[in-house]
Amino acid sequence: MSGQAAIKTIRVGDAVGSVICHDITRIVPGESKGPVFRKGHVVREEDIPVLLSVGKEHLYVFEPQPGYVHEDEAAQRIAAAVAGQNISLGAPREGRINFSAACRGLLRVDAAALARVNGVSEITVATLHSLQMADAGQNVAGAHVVPLLIAEEKLCQVETAATGPIVEVLPLRVARVGMVITGSEIFHGRIRDGFGPVLREKFAELGSEITEQTMAGDDVSTISAAIDNFIRSGADMVVVTGGMSVDPDDRSPAAIRAAGARIVVYGAPVYPGAMFLFGLVATPKGDVPVLGLPGCVMYHKTSIFDLVVPRLLAGLAVTAGDVAALGHGGFCAQCAQCRYPVCPFGK
Repeated sequence: MSGQAAIKTIRVGDAVGSVICHDITRIVPGESKGPVFRKGHVVREEDIPVLLSVGKEHLYVFEPQPGYVHEDEAAQRIAAAVAGQNISLGAPREGRINFSAACRGLLRVDAAALARVNGVSEITVATLHSLQMADAGQNVAGAHVVPLLIAEEKLCQVETAATGPIVEVLPLRVARVGMVITGSEIFHGRIRDGFGPVLREKFAELGSEITEQTMAGDDVSTISAAIDNFIRSGADMVVVTGGMSVDPDDRSPAAIRAAGARIVVYGAPVYPGAMFLFGLVATPKGDVPVLGLPGCVMYHKTSIFDLVVPRLLAGLAVTAGDVAALGHGGFCAQCAQCRYPVCPFGK
């Protein structure tokens, strides 16, 4: 063990509290063969009869030297340092402990702090990609201690590196959403609206609801008035469907500006979703997000909507820099064909 611990022989009756240094096998003729205790197991009083029943009167055990911690205890300490809100910790086993989401929400990982932790030798922490949705009970991360016994000073390094929560799940708020349907062809009944049902389903999957809807055609003043009315009536978010291109009949960007929105970004490096607009309307209760959604949101299962809206519902600010960063991996959402290893769509 490179000076970490010595191996000694001990009577089973004296082994309580000792760390077994090899697997112990139990054989039931005609039924099973497998380990009854694994390497690293800490012997308990109730284990003594079991050990004797498999013919063990003596054991090889580790005799820890001062300053070293057993792998399972070490894994628990690492998990306690790394885990944030809405993370449930599993039972440690062989130096490994899993983290699962305690509720449905947006997984957030502090990648820089994670790298600092993984810079400590003989310790590993792995997570899913940050800013993707996680279901309640889903495993989102794990911590593992490499040796059976690890130096206390390394755990202290981890606890110092983890200055805040590294892995956490942010629950989504329930938002009241106002939806403005644009397009003269829909307003005049020439075609049926296909955007509304898609957005209702998408928001329902995220736990929110479109509480108000209006048809506004392609008139800037009508669209902006609808946005203003929704916000005045208490909407937490407003979405404007379509009308986002450079076509002369597409008036949504102008209408969103006319409604008083401060434009955070117009255009996103995400395909599908390039003609996305995100603005904020200031109110006495805080900023209300207004989203101009391009037609691709209606046709594609995953798009810019699925990258931005969960973040807003989780209470995260979305900046122009955040949207710009989506370009790395945002080339397409055609997941059946794509083999990109860090897909921002979480697939």
